[in-house]
Amino acid sequence: MDSRCFISDFRSNSVFSPPVPKALNKPFLALPCCWSARAHRWLYFEDAQFSASPRTRKSRFLPNLECINIRASRESIKNSAEEKKKKKPGVAKKKLAVFVSGGGSNFKSIHEACVEGSVHGEIVALVTNKTDCGGAEYARNKDIPVLQFPRTKDGADGLSPTSLVDALRNFEVEFVLLAGFLKLIPVELIRAYPRAILNIHPSLLPAFGGKGYYGMKVHKAVISSGARYSGPTIHFVDEHYDTGRILAQMVVPVLSTDSPEDLAARVLKEEHKLYKEVVAALCEERIVWREDGVPLIQSRQDPNHFC
Repeated sequence: MDSRCFISDFRSNSVFSPPVPKALNKPFLALPCCWSARAHRWLYFEDAQFSASPRTRKSRFLPNLECINIRASRESIKNSAEEKKKKKPGVAKKKLAVFVSGGGSNFKSIHEACVEGSVHGEIVALVTNKTDCGGAEYARNKDIPVLQFPRTKDGADGLSPTSLVDALRNFEVEFVLLAGFLKLIPVELIRAYPRAILNIHPSLLPAFGGKGYYGMKVHKAVISSGARYSGPTIHFVDEHYDTGRILAQMVVPVLSTDSPEDLAARVLKEEHKLYKEVVAALCEERIVWREDGVPLIQSRQDPNHFC
């Protein structure tokens, strides 16, 4: 497209938005521009050429016109192309199920990343033991099916372990992500999804983990112990609380003035970052297992590097 940039009030090295003429015979593109001291007639923007109108240029010697957003645009396009190249070709989106018991901030963070495309996956089901929790409400608002597990004591609502496995298979779930789910995962589910269930815990496992260590109780225990560091751990799930193979951790300092709430907020911020990075690697098939059974994450930039 031959678009022309109309300029008035020439000033050296000034930044302005060119006025739009009332009537144009050709398409017009107005861009924030700045003058340089060099004198040339044409502005090159990607594959398009722009020049000042002969009418406004008159007999003046037209300086070089440089768009201030050209570098940012090129960098954005370059980064987008590089990100696409980094993803393994031919890898289909992974179907995910997330388990929550509360507000589900990690669930929301991962869902947003899936929608934006930074995680090559799709959340197709939410499982919860509290159908009125914040995570379940968010899922319903996003048209994500909500499943209740386990069954209530009277047996009127909820799924049995076998029914849960069947339901997840009907949704074609490939990976299960625990994000603040406070019930023990049934053996039936672990056997149905070997090396495919992840959990996030708010301490550096194996410290401050196991039955009874959840939520604010973890952060209170960390501060009471005098530990100088804490942080989230992502691990694969086995038949016990917080004992599966560790996949990723992030270190967070414990400050001398920290309350449990202060530490919880600092750890949660890192949880969101870490869980998204790990789920992205999972969906791009970059999780590899060492001979001794330790899981590693393959670098997207350098396939020979693992962490």
